[in-house]
Amino acid sequence: MRRFLPLLPVVLISACASPQPKPPAGASRITAQKPPAPQAPRWQAVPAKADGVAVPGGRRHIVKKGETGLSIARAYGVPWSRITAANGLDRDSVLQAGQALFIPAAQQQQAGRPASRPGRSAQGGGAQSGNGGFALDVDDAITGSTPAGDAPARQPVPPTQAAATVPSMAWPVDGRVILSRYGPKPGGRFNDGLNIKAVRGAPVRAAADGEVLYVGDAISGFGLMILIRHSGGTVTAYGHLEDALVDRGQKVQRGQPIARAGSSGAATEPQLHFQIRQGRRTLDPALYLPR
Repeated sequence: MRRFLPLLPVVLISACASPQPKPPAGASRITAQKPPAPQAPRWQAVPAKADGVAVPGGRRHIVKKGETGLSIARAYGVPWSRITAANGLDRDSVLQAGQALFIPAAQQQQAGRPASRPGRSAQGGGAQSGNGGFALDVDDAITGSTPAGDAPARQPVPPTQAAATVPSMAWPVDGRVILSRYGPKPGGRFNDGLNIKAVRGAPVRAAADGEVLYVGDAISGFGLMILIRHSGGTVTAYGHLEDALVDRGQKVQRGQPIARAGSSGAATEPQLHFQIRQGRRTLDPALYLPR
């Protein structure tokens, strides 16, 4: 026995170094999960500069590629609605690089009064105060958020198509209507849509097929908001979002998740502010959503 003892360590080392048995065919292997790919930054308008040449009654601004009506309005401190009116632009007009815009002189606001448009509530839809004379509402976001040179100019909608029917709509989020419904409210306010209670982070879906017009939080009170244009010029609005899952210019289908519900803006609890608009007119969503 004594002469076999020196071989024992070699046998032990050999056993420790022996290869592990291969797993049987079809057995699953645990692999490290790859971290989620970083999301590409969303499109942002090229900041505009108030470098227009002085002309009687205001300035003449030459549009640069990538600028939007909203960025130009903010740069000059003039509501986009005043600029469109002064230049004869409608909601289907698209700015082009090199285009000359007349910018009316900023109006002096009365002492003690904010530069806002009366008759709308922050959550119900309309006018919000900006810095100086700049004010922005949902309709401004619809008409002034396309970057110059980004798309060919749209042809005006023929009068026979102006009263196109609203496309079939689906509820954008699961929940019940809270606060107040569509229509006038005490104190001269008006709710332009419905506020639907939702679970924070719940999926918000496109109410109908369309194209994303606007993703941003420039409209005070609504927080992060998405606007989608549908057939016939109908536009739906989705406010108080926690996060957006789509970008401006993206095509979406009815029922497709476009965002997650939240309480951004003036909301005090997770909810969705939902609007249906045709032209400058808002419609009662309850008349177009399934019962």
